[in-house]
Amino acid sequence: MWKVAVVGAQGRMGSTVVAAVKSASDMELVATLDAGETISVQSLCGAQVAVDFTVPAVTESNVHALLDAGVNVVVGTTGWTDEAIARVRAHANEVGCNVLIAPNFALSAVLAMQFAAKAAPYFESVEIIEMHHPAKVDAPSGTAVHTAKAIASARAQAGVAVPPDATELDPQGSRGARIDGITVHAVRLRGLTAHEEILLGNPGEQMVIRTDCFDRTSFMPGVLLGIRKVGEFPGLSVGLDTYMDL
Repeated sequence: MWKVAVVGAQGRMGSTVVAAVKSASDMELVATLDAGETISVQSLCGAQVAVDFTVPAVTESNVHALLDAGVNVVVGTTGWTDEAIARVRAHANEVGCNVLIAPNFALSAVLAMQFAAKAAPYFESVEIIEMHHPAKVDAPSGTAVHTAKAIASARAQAGVAVPPDATELDPQGSRGARIDGITVHAVRLRGLTAHEEILLGNPGEQMVIRTDCFDRTSFMPGVLLGIRKVGEFPGLSVGLDTYMDL
């Protein structure tokens, strides 16, 4: 039985994780923590793995506290910087615990990112549209950032040029954000949950890779996979795909 703690247990995602852990036959929910509660060996009640779904402003400090308490950590909170990831990697290596930071736990989203990285070197143009509910506090989404970086890396390794764009005048920033040369557009719309489109184009053809998550339960198989696998991957892993043998 995996002994699991959930940090951010009363939040939208955290409460869904709590229900999923309770329903898993090989897991026991031993602790739930929320804002204002101290993360410590005592409050974690013997947990082997802690799941963090909080907010970007506190998630890094939570992860460091969890590592100090000697537990492996599965993180679904997005908004991570390269510097913060580097600090967590160093801390995990120092204390001998493992961390998974996953921009997205939906299996369809993980596969879409993989497919996009495979396809991107074969297309002249590529852009990303990510679409989420208006309560999401960070933009662009961690999934879109991860997707863009993977696409840019694959294109660079293949020697493919930056996508063409003749725009010279865009005072309102309508062309979107640029992440490693890949354009990303963020939509925040009531009625959406979590969605991403990767648009790839060549002269005379277009390919669209799309993932749609209509309910937070769609993330739970990936979260449970992370809990079961985090002990097998030393140090810090970024992306659920590292656990999926892709």
